[in-house]
Amino acid sequence: MTKEHIITLAKVPAVTFVFWVIKILATTYGETAGDAVSMSWLGETTADAPTSFWQGGYLIGTSIFLSILAVLVFFQIRSKRFNPWLYWTTIIASTTAGTTMADFATRSLGIGYPGGSVLLLSLVLLSLLDWYRALGTISVNSVHEPKAELYYWLTITFSQTLGTALGDWIADGPLGYFGSAVIFGGLLALIAAAYYRTAINHVALFWAAFILTRPLGAVVGDFLDKPVAKGGLELSRVGASVVLGVAIVALILAFQQKPASSDASENI
Repeated sequence: MTKEHIITLAKVPAVTFVFWVIKILATTYGETAGDAVSMSWLGETTADAPTSFWQGGYLIGTSIFLSILAVLVFFQIRSKRFNPWLYWTTIIASTTAGTTMADFATRSLGIGYPGGSVLLLSLVLLSLLDWYRALGTISVNSVHEPKAELYYWLTITFSQTLGTALGDWIADGPLGYFGSAVIFGGLLALIAAAYYRTAINHVALFWAAFILTRPLGAVVGDFLDKPVAKGGLELSRVGASVVLGVAIVALILAFQQKPASSDASENI
């Protein structure tokens, strides 16, 4: 199989600056959109919040978004080539599902932010380990066949859920939303510096950055829609989601994204 054929089969975008900008916007969108459904529409945090565990907004919201995610992953795997619209829609579905899943775990199940973060970190690491044992690599450049794609989307969904719990945990402390955003943004900057200045494996750095963009999006999303009394701007969740969605669409239209090349040398 030629290099050109393999690149055609790649289903994920090349990792560029635009990729990271869209990813952060998508994770922020996932936070506001997930909260709009589970908290506002399904009434989880309203005075009329359901008391039944099975009628809880977080559980119902998780069921809705996981169903959408499953359908999109199916089409993503069936697709013959990289489609930026399908890919980013699937990413958004994973991050909205991650929002409601994390809230369900930490609040409805009552394990709290520390317990939820530890549990979800374990799931991310187990997914990556099993992926590596099965295919010999966890590089996104290898995601061009169904089994790798399944591992890819499973790991991403766990990482989106972990990021939500971790972001909420840190932002709920003395740092608040702005301080937490500075912390996570600073960590991402350090990872970017390590990518260009050190010999640390690029695949490991990618997954570290991918996970950290989610808590950054979580705290920025919460900053936009949480009450002023809690340090937020109290903007409309639906309105904020629309603005973020328009920004994502504009970036996809403005910048042509190419599929990742599977001949990259930084495999792990």
